[in-house]
Order: sequence, then C-alpha cells, then structure tokens
Amino acid sequence: MSDTENWIKDQVTSNDVVLFMKGTKTFPQCGFSGQVVQILDYLGVDYHDVNVLESDDLRNGIKEFSNWPTIPQLYVKGEFVGGCDIIREMFQAGELQTHLNENGVEAKQSA
Repeated sequence: MSDTENWIKDQVTSNDVVLFMKGTKTFPQCGFSGQVVQILDYLGVDYHDVNVLESDDLRNGIKEFSNWPTIPQLYVKGEFVGGCDIIREMFQAGELQTHLNENGVEAKQSA
C-alpha cells in the first residue's frame, strides 16, 4: 500500500463521516462538492472534509481507493456511499438519512 492509500484509509476509518471533495466544506470549489456539503449541512451531520485539490496524489489516490472515477466521494463508517448524484438521490428518497442513522450517525429527517 502506498503512503497516500494508507493516509486515505486512516481518514476513512478514523472518522465516522468523511467527504473527499474539491475545496472545503466552508469553501467548496465545484458545484457537485457544494451540493453534497449542502445536503450534509442541512441534515446537521458532523463530518470531516478532505480537499483533494491539495495534492495530485490524493486526487488520483481516492479514485483508485474507491474504484470510483469522480469527486466528491462520501464515506460513512469506513464504507464508500457514493458521489454527488447518488447522495442527492438517496437524500431525496430519505435513504441517506436512514443510512446515516442506522450507522450511528445522527442526522435529522428532511421536512
């Protein structure tokens, strides 16, 4: 395992919810990352953000780690959940809130 892969694995396993994104949760650098931030913030989820723009190794490494070609990527309790489209669809169907709560992550239900 490379140093980058080890670092990613550590982030995913040591944080209940991790969002690998372009930019930060306070300053998203792409619309897709911004949408996932809005969803997580709306649900009141405490999450750790990782800015993949800080390193080419990280940006490419997370794609290899998950075997998923796009960013953002959301992990819950060490498990890859999906990218922007999947997260948005799960949120709209109420499945994201259920998934988070079932995994011991507090999330309010959407109105």
